[in-house]
Amino acid sequence: MNARRVTVIGVGNMGGGLAANLLARGWEVQVCDIDAVKTAAMVQGGATAIAGPADASANSQAFIVCVVDAAQTEEVLFGGNGLDRMLLPGHAVMLCPTIAPQDVESFAARLAERGVHTLDAPMSGGPARARDGSMSLMLACSQAVYDQQAGLLRDLSAKVFRISEKPGDGARTKLVNNLLAGINLVGAAEALALAGRLGLDLAKTLDVIEQSSGQSWIGSDRMRRAIAGDYAPRAHVTLLEKDTRLAVAAARAAGFEGPLGEHASRVFAEAHQAGLAAEDDAALFKHLGKHLGKHLDSEGG
Repeated sequence: MNARRVTVIGVGNMGGGLAANLLARGWEVQVCDIDAVKTAAMVQGGATAIAGPADASANSQAFIVCVVDAAQTEEVLFGGNGLDRMLLPGHAVMLCPTIAPQDVESFAARLAERGVHTLDAPMSGGPARARDGSMSLMLACSQAVYDQQAGLLRDLSAKVFRISEKPGDGARTKLVNNLLAGINLVGAAEALALAGRLGLDLAKTLDVIEQSSGQSWIGSDRMRRAIAGDYAPRAHVTLLEKDTRLAVAAARAAGFEGPLGEHASRVFAEAHQAGLAAEDDAALFKHLGKHLGKHLDSEGG
């Protein structure tokens, strides 16, 4: 095993950011992605391209999976050109997508049958933080695997949160976080849309919110973009749509039903249906602005 070589599968916004971070810290990084343009961009930055997961070097310290959902993770791990074709006992796979806890548990169990270790390690913070190593990493794995991967984890993130030794608990933590992120974003978009409807200056209103009790990181980040009319996708509407849906499902499975999560999840689904799926999730501002305007018009007669 090469202590300074990793394979990153999926180099989109977050995967590309963490791969660039590792390259900057002197790691040898192999990459692959279904989007050849993204792979080529990483090669220009010093990475080595591989054709698919099964072509990864067996000498990698870890195999980091940064795809979108459980279906893509299944394909990466066990598909026709999956990692399972080359994984050996003692190898370590880091699962970074936001997926259902039961899917993480299933993947970890199947990998364990081959003697392969799983790090349940969802990420949060956005591409810029992935690139500079300041993203949050929610980690569930055994102490032995943590000790083995400690150097890599330190380089990946200055904010590694040890959740438990049970794969699946990282996913649970991420869903709780992202449910609150979704609720906060829907709330921020609604508040700014209302500010506009009331004739307030949006930038000044957000200045006040950021220094007052209504502040949230995701609200500030996304609404600054929205005010500028910048909806270029960093995090597509479909991502928090998926994550809030998974969080609500996890809540129901646990016998918990809160007053806000399902409503926030529905707003993301509505924005998707309204044609905003490919835009940044700051586009909730546009969606709720139209919706709120119609609502106030109807109330005003």
